[in-house]
Amino acid sequence: MTLDEFLTHVGARRPLDTPEIYAFMNRMSDEAQRITAELNGGYHTQEELRVLFARLTGKPVNATLRIFPPLYTDFGRNIAVGADVFINAGCHFQDQGGVTLGDGCLIGHNVVFATLNHDLDPARRSAMTPAPIVLGRNVWIGSNATILQGVTIGDGAVVAAGAVVTKDVPAGTVVGGVPARPIRKIEG
Repeated sequence: MTLDEFLTHVGARRPLDTPEIYAFMNRMSDEAQRITAELNGGYHTQEELRVLFARLTGKPVNATLRIFPPLYTDFGRNIAVGADVFINAGCHFQDQGGVTLGDGCLIGHNVVFATLNHDLDPARRSAMTPAPIVLGRNVWIGSNATILQGVTIGDGAVVAAGAVVTKDVPAGTVVGGVPARPIRKIEG
């Protein structure tokens, strides 16, 4: 299986449930672990971190990206990051299903992006279903928040610290809690 074939498969939100897919995911996980070990293993300038992040994602990275390590991912090749994005320490990207961070996003400490879910049927529990996570422009995710598969967060929205986001968040809305619920609209 190639990366393009895998990305087409997850883009169609088809289950990840074959030996070929599992073998591919294991290879990609090994590569991501090597790169994140280098990224997290010592001091790096922001320029060096951007180079490592570009290797991790396989894509060019905007010169305005700022990262505070450590950063973790078990895939790496399905992350897209816009301009003026800040990723704070301890973030986890389970990005097989795709994680997109729009321009101006602020990601707090220990945020988890989880793009896979397991089947509820115990006989198929090891099967995973991917769905992308998409953050619009100028989204702020508070520390220790978890964003689950298939969620889109609109421009200018805020996710409160510790929230678990299971559903889409409208633009200009503050959400919080477990599961996250609207708290208020943002004026201006």
